[in-house]
Amino acid sequence: MAALPDLVLFAKYPLPGYAKTRLIPALGAQGAANVHRYLARRTVDTLLQSGAPVEVRYAGTDETAFRSWLGDGATFAKQVEGGLTERLIDAGRDHGHVFLGADTPDLQVAHVREAIAALETHDIVIGPAEDGGYYLIGMHQARPELLHNMPWSTAEVTPETLRRCKDLGLSVALLPVLADCDRPEDLQRWPELALLA
Repeated sequence: MAALPDLVLFAKYPLPGYAKTRLIPALGAQGAANVHRYLARRTVDTLLQSGAPVEVRYAGTDETAFRSWLGDGATFAKQVEGGLTERLIDAGRDHGHVFLGADTPDLQVAHVREAIAALETHDIVIGPAEDGGYYLIGMHQARPELLHNMPWSTAEVTPETLRRCKDLGLSVALLPVLADCDRPEDLQRWPELALLA
């Protein structure tokens, strides 16, 4: 069996006004940060259950604070400066890896294991989000051409990624569609998250 891919989670520190800013109109700065604190911790715990190596790419404070918050089960590396493209490309590697965010309350260990299994037989695995983005993307090896000039935060992210994979001749596995919690209206789906405020 091939080595398990690295699971790379991008997370901000849950500082009010810094994390989950699009939820601030509904929850306030502290409430939005509390939601991020919960979701990121839940995501790390979910990833660790998969048995694959977990790396947290952190921003907003130092590694000590992140370890205190998220525990010692993962390794930690600071995010580089720049936009999402730069941060993703910097975290790429020459072996299997899966990029994830901490915005998907319904992410289960079964989804993560399905992504891991898909990389054994496909070049790319994508977990599409309802909004047209993706909650994870996995690669056999770094594919910066899938990340450059991507219209992030639009409904075109997954369709454009699929177009590029087709043009490059890359085989793609698609996971079930899940929803992200990004905006105030998303809280209607997970009312329990609003209680964290």
